[in-house]
Amino acid sequence: MDIQKVLRQEKKYLLAAEQGARLAAKLEKVIQEDPHNGENGYMVRSLYFDTLNNKDYEEKMAGTEVRRKVRLRVYDPEDDFALIEIKQKQGGNQLKRSMKISREHAQKLSEGDYSPLTQYKDPFAGEVYGILNMSAYIPRTIIEYRRKAFIMPENSIRITFDSQINATESNRDLFSQNLLFYPVQNPWKVILEVKYNGFLLSYVKNILQATDKSEIAVSKYCMGRAVSYRNLQMV
Repeated sequence: MDIQKVLRQEKKYLLAAEQGARLAAKLEKVIQEDPHNGENGYMVRSLYFDTLNNKDYEEKMAGTEVRRKVRLRVYDPEDDFALIEIKQKQGGNQLKRSMKISREHAQKLSEGDYSPLTQYKDPFAGEVYGILNMSAYIPRTIIEYRRKAFIMPENSIRITFDSQINATESNRDLFSQNLLFYPVQNPWKVILEVKYNGFLLSYVKNILQATDKSEIAVSKYCMGRAVSYRNLQMV
């Protein structure tokens, strides 16, 4: 089983939707589009796990230097597989490791049964199994959004525009066609993510710098948990 491993810097910005569209139009002229892009990008759906005391949420909100997120990800509810991923914040870098697992096993994980991970020989599966069990992780929330992406092999550059961000905590079936989502982002806003290893090429950097933007520390997982978490704290 192949493990995908990516280590890179990651910066996030909040743009007006119109501003994001103009920037994407400029990038289309100089950078290759992700082959999965349709007319309106592609769907991303993730089920996030967290501990019983919400350790990952708390550490993100506190800006803890070294932290992680554990999630299952699909790009279509009809997919016959999912990606189990650990994303770790390490100083200025983000390390993401992911492994493909079957749809059946992903459904078990979404129900809180992590035993299917013991059927994979790769040490990464054992690491995820240990984290989920020893730290008492449970399925928390599903986040879904539209993404338009641009890619460059040089320095692993990847630029994405995320919009229509929705969440649900009422159903954690990652493959369901009938999830009841609620919006967690202003529909007139877009999250720009700029990811690269080492440095940005100068002409890409110049295009991005021409856009009026301010870097933000935003987490789609935390956006999805915000309402229910605040209500929990008030109990």
